[in-house]
Amino acid sequence: MYRDLKPENLLIAKNGYLKLADFGFSKIVKERTYTICGTPDYIAPEVLIQKGHNQAADWWSFGVFLFELVCCRTPFLADSPMEMYEKIVRVDY
Repeated sequence: MYRDLKPENLLIAKNGYLKLADFGFSKIVKERTYTICGTPDYIAPEVLIQKGHNQAADWWSFGVFLFELVCCRTPFLADSPMEMYEKIVRVDY
């Protein structure tokens, strides 16, 4: 799992292809992992609930990234990280 997909970790190569950078949170996961890590705006609800998550959490982050590309903001804006986490768990965008 990559576990930290966000625009700041994507680089554009000379040939135009995207390259991932910053593999500090990456981890090989066979079934589930329980570590909470990542950037608050992009964390999946299953990560916050702490019942275990898998590669689907990376797909959630990719969806947040696509939302940001279209709307020029992340979907769960809040004044504090705790408010943001509550919105993410409720899927209140």
